[in-house]
Amino acid sequence: FSLFCHLTSKRPLLQQSDLSFSVPLKSIDAQLEVKDHVATVVSTLNFENKEDKPVETVFVFPLPGDAAVCHFSAQIGETHIVAEVMDRRQAQQVYDDAVSSGQKVFELEESEQSPDIFSLTVGNLPPGESASIRLEYVTELAVQADDGLRFCLPVVLNPRYQPQGPSVQVTSVPASLVPYSLSFSARISSPRPISKIESSCSLEPLQYLNADQTQATVKLATGHKIDRDVELLIYYKDAHQPCAVVEAGQASAKPGTLMGDPAVMVSLYPEFPESVMSNFTSCGEFVFLLDRSGSMDFPTYCGSRQSRIASAKDTLMLLLKSLPMGCYFNIYGFGDDYEEVFPKSAKYNQKNLKRAVKKVEEMGADLGGSEILEPLRHIYRQPCIPKHPRQLFVFTDGEVNYTKVVLDEVKEYSGFHRCFSFGIGEGASSELINGMAREGGGHAQFIVGKERMQPKVMQSLRFALQPLVTDISLSWDLPEGVSATTLSLPLTALFQGQRSLIFAQLTGECSEAADGCLTVRFTTAGHPCQSQLHFSLQPACDLDFDQKEDMLAARTLIRSVEQEQREHEKPEEIEKVVDLSVQSGVSSIFTAFIAVNKSNGEPVQGPLIYRENPTYSEWLHGAQSEMRLFFNYYTCVEHIIVVRDPFAEPARDPLLELVSLQDAAGCWLLDPCLAAALGKSIEELVKTRPSSVGWLWGTILALIWLHGHQKDVKVEWELLAMKAASWLRAEKAVCVTVCVEAGNVLLGCNVTTDALGL
Repeated sequence: FSLFCHLTSKRPLLQQSDLSFSVPLKSIDAQLEVKDHVATVVSTLNFENKEDKPVETVFVFPLPGDAAVCHFSAQIGETHIVAEVMDRRQAQQVYDDAVSSGQKVFELEESEQSPDIFSLTVGNLPPGESASIRLEYVTELAVQADDGLRFCLPVVLNPRYQPQGPSVQVTSVPASLVPYSLSFSARISSPRPISKIESSCSLEPLQYLNADQTQATVKLATGHKIDRDVELLIYYKDAHQPCAVVEAGQASAKPGTLMGDPAVMVSLYPEFPESVMSNFTSCGEFVFLLDRSGSMDFPTYCGSRQSRIASAKDTLMLLLKSLPMGCYFNIYGFGDDYEEVFPKSAKYNQKNLKRAVKKVEEMGADLGGSEILEPLRHIYRQPCIPKHPRQLFVFTDGEVNYTKVVLDEVKEYSGFHRCFSFGIGEGASSELINGMAREGGGHAQFIVGKERMQPKVMQSLRFALQPLVTDISLSWDLPEGVSATTLSLPLTALFQGQRSLIFAQLTGECSEAADGCLTVRFTTAGHPCQSQLHFSLQPACDLDFDQKEDMLAARTLIRSVEQEQREHEKPEEIEKVVDLSVQSGVSSIFTAFIAVNKSNGEPVQGPLIYRENPTYSEWLHGAQSEMRLFFNYYTCVEHIIVVRDPFAEPARDPLLELVSLQDAAGCWLLDPCLAAALGKSIEELVKTRPSSVGWLWGTILALIWLHGHQKDVKVEWELLAMKAASWLRAEKAVCVTVCVEAGNVLLGCNVTTDALGL
């Protein structure tokens, strides 16, 4: 029992008695509007005080880390109050004064350490009174490995870990005890037809609103439980088309200001030369950093028999098998402390690969907390290997509270590596996962629900194998009298097939028919390249963007200045952030939204009753599962009864079983293990082997099986299959056609020689 407490003591359990009071939050209604790549969310939170005294109620909740919170208002009876943005310290004073004078007051602010966590405080809600809070934010949608656009409405808020204990105080309960309801609906519009919409949650059928299928609505099915983030994957036809949208400035804003001038949002898909993309690099230092904290032992999703750590280990094995010969690699596991497989990155060969795979198989979620900073520092302080650019892959459930410190560390060494980050499970911090990739010039992925981790990770490996892009520069070709000021952070990474989003502010006047052009120049593998996009300067009207692009542009600029302030600690940078935030109406870490109902109120006598509105935490669910298993185990021991563990790891995936047998060079040995993975006996494999093929037969059979029986997940094994085909070509395999025909008969496939790359 003491061991169990040690494993789970980094976050406190909530006792059911903590919910004995009346929770003022009754319901949340979220409405999503997606217009191409931009999403606007309007959430209405309904509060009601059913107690006999005034209450002060606090709700701590997650939002996407890159969201621009741009509106906050309250409705009390017939009174509507729109909040204003002001300096955080000033807002706190206004709040205190309003509460003490008996006025109703509402405050919204983001966490200084984790910008993806917000707290909403409702002060002085009288007995029997109701209030509705309206919160609006804008965010861009990330492109996934299968070209889908990912939207996530965060619902799960796991307490953020830090070595000294949690500083973001979050009251968490199991899904069955969440005392408020959630409703969600979405409306999607695009210039391109909407192919489909998928979700980890149950949805009502998709409803198209027009014949060309460019507009549609969807909503959560009835009975939804608040036990997972609400994720939508939106698929458009011809999704990879570059585009630019110009948005007019706000009529109420002064010309020449951030919100008064037009803004342009450019989506680019840069094309690399064929000569560069035809040959993946065989150099590189690949460092894998795996979260081994206790929470990684939770199921990948509710009801799954596979844990997060098991899924991550399977994926890591697939990555190791897909690495090219000639590279270097190392593996770190972290928790309260960290462990490495090799003292320094080792040459990729069969001996080192075998040792690494064995170490990975022995890894467990047994290192305590989520102390990621120290292993990062250790990795960054290792000398770089000449002509082998460092590629860092980070796997974590993303629950740290000192996010900005981690991001500063990644940024400091961004010139020496690329960082590819993976958020595993519900409640992973979007600011941490996206931020590490952004600051490290890499790419971020999230794995939630029943999604397989492998295809997303393999997409990132393809990006990592692309040559490093340097000397990125932007130039604008605009009509005379018009100029552009780029608001986005400088581009640090470009990948073939991946969108790059650029925001700029336009000044000056031009005719409605005028056009502009953006040119992105860069160097890759020694080749100077460029990508261009011509666009109309006419403000968009067909999609009715409603200044959402301006909000994203403002958020981008605010984040950029916040970063400068963090690095140089200049007080004038804080003033600049506050000015930008107040001018644009977009939140920042130095400001807060404050709304006060200034109608006469009775001065408060004594302190208000304090109430916290809980969130669902996966960590709590997992801890209770562990507790249940603990007691089940000892009950079984006492009564000498053997019971099957419902959380036992499932049988290994046949694909991963075959992959695990591949040699570092790319070949498969003809042995009983391979035969079992192919569903045959070794005698069958030997008996059907053509006389001319010799020991190459095992590799040919493995390739046929992959192409014939696993074509639906080709993205997962394509790189290691390319390595196998390359090995066969180097071995000068003869009579390949005869071998492929024989292999097809044996394995029940119909694969061509060309398909195998032979």
